[in-house]
Amino acid sequence: MPLKRDFSTTIFNNFPIRHDWTKEEIASLFQLPLPELIYQAQTAHRLNFDPTQIQVSTLLSIKSGGCPEDCAYCPQSAKHEEKIKADRLMSVEKVLEKARAAKAEGATRFCMGAAWRSPKDHDLETVCAMIEGIKNLGLETCVTLGMLNLEQTEKLKNAGLDYYNHNLDTSEEHYEKIISTRTYQDRLDTLAFVRDAGIKVCCGGILGMNEDEADRVSMIATLANLPRHPESVPINMLIRVKGTPLGNADPIDPIDFIRTIAVARITMPESYVRLAAGRTEMSNEMQTLCYLAGVNSIFLGERLLTCPNPEKSSDLTLFNKLGLQIANQQNRAIT
Repeated sequence: MPLKRDFSTTIFNNFPIRHDWTKEEIASLFQLPLPELIYQAQTAHRLNFDPTQIQVSTLLSIKSGGCPEDCAYCPQSAKHEEKIKADRLMSVEKVLEKARAAKAEGATRFCMGAAWRSPKDHDLETVCAMIEGIKNLGLETCVTLGMLNLEQTEKLKNAGLDYYNHNLDTSEEHYEKIISTRTYQDRLDTLAFVRDAGIKVCCGGILGMNEDEADRVSMIATLANLPRHPESVPINMLIRVKGTPLGNADPIDPIDFIRTIAVARITMPESYVRLAAGRTEMSNEMQTLCYLAGVNSIFLGERLLTCPNPEKSSDLTLFNKLGLQIANQQNRAIT
């Protein structure tokens, strides 16, 4: 006879917004049988979002290569054997041209990334002009520019920036094995400046960087216990790039990846959870399980910053099979 288990004590009071998660609580979620974990994640999702709606963003590299950081996963680092050639910051008009095309393809948010440790003042002025132009097109805006100070975040806020992306990447314990050129506290400080300026936070991590489950628990605990949950939580699967220190990393088990998605949804129930980099390495079945585990945001388009992304036609075909629809900016909770 199958062993009967009582899961009633594992439902966390209708998923209230909490900022006091213990690592032990989060570890217990990771250990749940997958059907129960998916059930809890679906419940949290449905309390806050329409589960048939997917928010889509477009990501553009506005300045690639030549980054002085040594992030072990990134081909934009100038410190690796094989690296992307550095280029100049794109012009405002060229970026607006890309934004118009993204809007025509159904994107509601236009994200821009620059390979900097932190932006110089004259470059920030150009980025602010891009933000203003994109906002005038009726799109939400997001940028990732590296570390910021308080004055820089105020300038971005005044330009109308909606989201700032600054990922934790991994746990604090595993961090020193991934990056040595900036500290974990540096990342937390930038997130604090962004929050204090009133800009929404986009912050998540990368899975498959030789971390273990305890590291995934710790990363989720850090995110879920921030003073305000990130409004967007991108979960990336490492794209192993030749010539980077993690080019030969062992791939993460798909079920472990899906468990992390589900735990992020449960602990941060009002956040958009984005399936970000690595989708070219995922089967349709794996992506489907990610949607069932609480994903409600993706990047749409052929490329991310420097790596390929599934073709739009393949995403739309899968959406059609699953009965999912691209959301508009007003998509929020079912009441």
